[in-house]
Amino acid sequence: MSEKKKSSTSMWLVIGVIVLIILLFLWLTVADFFGDTDVAAMIAPMI
Repeated sequence: MSEKKKSSTSMWLVIGVIVLIILLFLWLTVADFFGDTDVAAMIAPMI
């Protein structure tokens, strides 16, 4: 029983982390388009 619970919890943790990473990339992309982030200011001089 504990093996199944641990596996299920691990699966949901992985799914949650993947969703958060996708949201982070979306947020940075939108912020880059609108120029609302310091990340864009740091990347621009390098290009």
